[in-house]
Amino acid sequence: MNEIEQLRAIVGAANVVTADEEKEAYAHDELPGLFFLPEAVVKPGSTREVSAIMKLADELLFPVTPRGLGTGLSGGALAVEGGIVLSLERMNKILEIDAANLMAVVQPGVITGELHKEVEAKGLYYPVDPASLDSCSIGGNIAENAGGPRAVKYGITRDYVTGIEAVMPDGEIIRYGGKVVKNVTGYDLANLLIGSEGTLGIITEVTLKLLPLPACRVDLLVPFDGFRKAADTVASIITGKKIIPVVLEFMDRAGVKACEAFLGKELPFSDAAAQLIIGLDGASKEEVESQYEGIAELCLEMGAADVLVAETNQSKDRLWEARRCLLETLKAQSPVVEVEDVVVPRSKIPDLMEKVAAISARTGFKMVQWGHAGDGNVHIGVMKMDMDQAAWESGLDGVTGEIFAAAIELGGSITGEHGIGYVKRKFLSMSTGPAELRLMRTLKRAIDPKGILNPGKILPSDLQS
Repeated sequence: MNEIEQLRAIVGAANVVTADEEKEAYAHDELPGLFFLPEAVVKPGSTREVSAIMKLADELLFPVTPRGLGTGLSGGALAVEGGIVLSLERMNKILEIDAANLMAVVQPGVITGELHKEVEAKGLYYPVDPASLDSCSIGGNIAENAGGPRAVKYGITRDYVTGIEAVMPDGEIIRYGGKVVKNVTGYDLANLLIGSEGTLGIITEVTLKLLPLPACRVDLLVPFDGFRKAADTVASIITGKKIIPVVLEFMDRAGVKACEAFLGKELPFSDAAAQLIIGLDGASKEEVESQYEGIAELCLEMGAADVLVAETNQSKDRLWEARRCLLETLKAQSPVVEVEDVVVPRSKIPDLMEKVAAISARTGFKMVQWGHAGDGNVHIGVMKMDMDQAAWESGLDGVTGEIFAAAIELGGSITGEHGIGYVKRKFLSMSTGPAELRLMRTLKRAIDPKGILNPGKILPSDLQS
């Protein structure tokens, strides 16, 4: 019996994909320009089946690339060294919503936005909200330690995982934690796997902490004539007003204007050099009103041209329109958009943006900047436009390296939420020292000594073996 026949015996013939035209959907993610066709796509339906697949891979030594729903931006779920893609899309059940303990138990293929709807219907709240929440999975979020706009107040995926079940590279099943808020029982195996991008283990079940659903939410759109004023305002809101907004997003004029053209309609404050989107939530309308009145007054004192308050769903949708369609807009303008997501101390965002603008002007690579002002995570869309393909390919790594160097110089790092994956591994040594890299390599070898689980990711090629 060959490998494919043995895989079919484990998961059923209908759940092993070998036709090239069907495998193509699993050969790329949301980052353009990458395409790696796996030898097969295998879709297990249980932890037991995942374990059996990994035991077979351990015996026959074929690579296994775990995959959620393919919304990543770093090539982390692509079979760059061949073998199979292990898709967790069938393991998509919300197993339990435990209101008494404020916990949910879910499988990795659950769509994040669907979990939001289910828990909110019960008056509960799962705050983590990646931009792709209506199409990304909980398992992918855990693999990348996903964040999102609400991270400034509520934190990131890691802050909500209290228990995991996972399959290790040799097929062994491990469990750590559960419906407990406190747990210091030995090494924290859950946190070891969170953010490891599927290179150390395959999560098959997760317990997530929930919160009570806030009763009220209001969003503000605030235009400024410069990013320095906007950044100073962000600091003053947090340190002066002592308010932690649920959202603190920013966009530049180029991004808003691009969205305006893409949508074919006028957007609020589109001529402003910088826009802040400030979201506030709380237990009562009175509490939120008090917060936004104080913040609006502060924004005007700090040089804002105006403050638009959105309290209804319709007005919130209009306020967020440009932010939500920005990446789609850039892709419509340019055949290729390379999205970087560096992170710096939030007070350094204006300095980073000035450096990025200078890199763009000097190199001729068009760039649009946006991101999370509250946590210093800046997204930079590097656009190919009509640039010659040879010039694009020869210059992109150098431009990317300059952006990363600028972030590191300002006390930041080369990724805030998209991960290292395949595309950034060659840059990892820029922000990670030799001792740390040796420790990462030692960890990978100890857990995956045969190098079969998601090879070609995170560690630079000279550190893979």
